[in-house]
Amino acid sequence: MTQRWPDTLWIVRHGESAGNVARAAAIAASADRILLTARDVDVALSPLGEDQARALGRWFARGEAHGRPDVLLSSPYIRARDTARLFRDAGGCDADEPICLDERLREKEFGIVDGLTTSGIAALQPEQAALRTLLGKFYHRPPGGESWCDVIFRLRAVMDTIALHYRGRRVMIVAHQVVVLCLRYVIENLTEDEVLAIDRAGNVANCSVTEYRFDPGAGKDGGLRLVRYNATAPVDESPVAVTTADDPIVGARG
Repeated sequence: MTQRWPDTLWIVRHGESAGNVARAAAIAASADRILLTARDVDVALSPLGEDQARALGRWFARGEAHGRPDVLLSSPYIRARDTARLFRDAGGCDADEPICLDERLREKEFGIVDGLTTSGIAALQPEQAALRTLLGKFYHRPPGGESWCDVIFRLRAVMDTIALHYRGRRVMIVAHQVVVLCLRYVIENLTEDEVLAIDRAGNVANCSVTEYRFDPGAGKDGGLRLVRYNATAPVDESPVAVTTADDPIVGARG
């Protein structure tokens, strides 16, 4: 049997971002819009998010993850890139390990509801609010944006690339909340109901770790088996606070 998959695949959500903070403030104020002027791609980590990324790197450096990545893939969004960089600088992987940016790992695009809170969508885009209620977040595609299915299409291609180039390696992906959930859908062959039940159970924590390991007994050719999901030990074991805020530029989290 020829192994198709990496030995280990870690999927990490970026550290807390300025967008997460701004969204929380908008919800607390019952505002319709989130006060951010930068493009979503340019939203940076908060100071706490930077500390979370360093804590994650130190946790890997101590050997708590039973290995360090030798392939580092990241969304091109600044909050993900900086999480990967700070993780590497803190010893999470070799200091000269390149951070490979892959636009297919970018955040879900929100289109016309970009920058709106849930109440803002209901007030300013009532047709989209009604459509989302009818179709559900898995299939609803706001004008100019993406559905979860659209994200899944590009993530299937990412997994094909990983299988082609990184089999037998230790791979880390640094990306976004919806990407973490949709990768679970792809890797574990989940149904819409199953992945949405995972989503309803709680947010993906900032700098949490979702880990898969290759199991030769999983299927005819072996496969990736889930070891842990949304694990916050790297942050729990440091003075850094755990945060679970929604990703920033979205009214109803997509």
